[in-house]
Amino acid sequence: MAEVLAPFLLSWTLLCGLLLRTASQHGANVDNKPSKKPNFIVILADDIGWGDLDANGPEAKGNNTPYLNLMAEQGLRLTDFHSPASVCSPSRAALLTGRYGLRNGVTHNFAVGSVAGLPLSEVTLPQLLQEAGYHTGMIGKWHLGHNGPYGPTHRGFDYNLGIPYSNDMGCTDVPGYDMPRCPPCDTLGPQVIRLKRSVHRGCYSKVGLPLIENGTILEQPLDLWTLTERYKSAATRIIRNARERAQPYLLYIALAHMHVPLAPTGRRQDNDDEVYAASLREMDDLVGAVKSASDDTDQNNTLIWFTGDNGPWEQKCQYAGSVGPFKGKWQTSRGGGSAKTTTWEGGHRVPTVAYWPGRIPANTTSSGLLSGMDIFPTLLSLAGLTPPSDRRYDGIDATNTLLHGEQTGREVLFHPNSGAAGRFGDLQTVRTGKHKAFYITGAGEACGGSTGSQQLHDPPLIFDVQRDRAEETPLEVGTAEYQEVAERIARRREELLWDIATDKSVSTADYSTDQSAEPCCDHRRPVCRCPTLG
Repeated sequence: MAEVLAPFLLSWTLLCGLLLRTASQHGANVDNKPSKKPNFIVILADDIGWGDLDANGPEAKGNNTPYLNLMAEQGLRLTDFHSPASVCSPSRAALLTGRYGLRNGVTHNFAVGSVAGLPLSEVTLPQLLQEAGYHTGMIGKWHLGHNGPYGPTHRGFDYNLGIPYSNDMGCTDVPGYDMPRCPPCDTLGPQVIRLKRSVHRGCYSKVGLPLIENGTILEQPLDLWTLTERYKSAATRIIRNARERAQPYLLYIALAHMHVPLAPTGRRQDNDDEVYAASLREMDDLVGAVKSASDDTDQNNTLIWFTGDNGPWEQKCQYAGSVGPFKGKWQTSRGGGSAKTTTWEGGHRVPTVAYWPGRIPANTTSSGLLSGMDIFPTLLSLAGLTPPSDRRYDGIDATNTLLHGEQTGREVLFHPNSGAAGRFGDLQTVRTGKHKAFYITGAGEACGGSTGSQQLHDPPLIFDVQRDRAEETPLEVGTAEYQEVAERIARRREELLWDIATDKSVSTADYSTDQSAEPCCDHRRPVCRCPTLG
């Protein structure tokens, strides 16, 4: 009997071996899961509007995002995805820690002269992936502290190339498009080692915007008009080098787009109403280059997650993006803007696309409620890692939304004040299901200068954002729907506030400033001027 079965058993063994080798060559096991650690590319656009992504619908203008449209067609478009805050620093801090600003300590923006940054007690996503054997690279805007141990290469990144804060927080020799248009850097007289604003409101004239690589200033002031190409080159190099090392990687690309000043390559004409569209196309082209490099190297083992840090900077008029249908009409009818710095939908609902061939089903959409904080636990979960157990987190694992079409998302999401009204970090707005409650309303500066005013609401204003996307007409207080929603939201709000109040892992950020903390390559020269080294 054994002699009869022997040839069959040998053939079966050879067949099994062939199947296993084939699965290995395709980077997958029999469960269609990667047989090695996945790569992650997180692309964070700055000041981008929900309506800036063509794929988000008829409110989008023109055909400015073909590569992102393709990513959406080949992957997943998340239509109810929100930045953790409505300005830069707290949004980025929450993304990298998975915690609200009231826990991680970052509740508003850091300055050019900030002595500190994201508290050193906080554990970041790149730190955890780095410890697990990942190569971690960061390109672009950091804005979480640049002095001493607060820079990117001290917070988990093996490599960093970019600017320490927003691209309008330093002068350049050939300024980009802004409102108002800023003058070039001062070139005469001794360098004054202090931050000084010019007569143009909001323009920095005495400190050059630096380009930094691994803690070393390469160029100050940098050339804004070549920055996109430098970022593109660095990003594709990191992707290809990781393949050569056969090492999993995290690449965090925090773009200068769409923050002013806009400096689209090849467009230096004044009075150009197409500047924003040109900048959007340039950003999309960079995303396309990153996608192409990823597809060419390790396509089926790489997740690309594109999102934004907050909504458009409305006061910049033609140089600001589109909120799409999320116009915050209750607020705009009373004065002021309803985008960046506010908790109206236009301030934090951001265009988001996730792309992972073979893992994320193509041409799918999720209306599940999600936040940038959820990137932290989701990537750790996909990498097979668990976050430290000595602290509390606010992000949720969205793996089932990405890979299995789950539509539910979060049960509740809190939106902190980021600068339009009240104290920084106040949880002034709460979202649960299709309802959103405002305990405080306030306005950002609109194009034209109006600001509106802060208002406290007790009982809160409650909107059905599924039916009333423009947030124009709140529910009537006396209705059964209002009473049920108000009670549910109040309970969840109190639960979170109590949880934070009893959390022993809460951090406090140091927001003090000092002249010595300002990045400067040569104190003896105007605007800390130094030559290009790279």
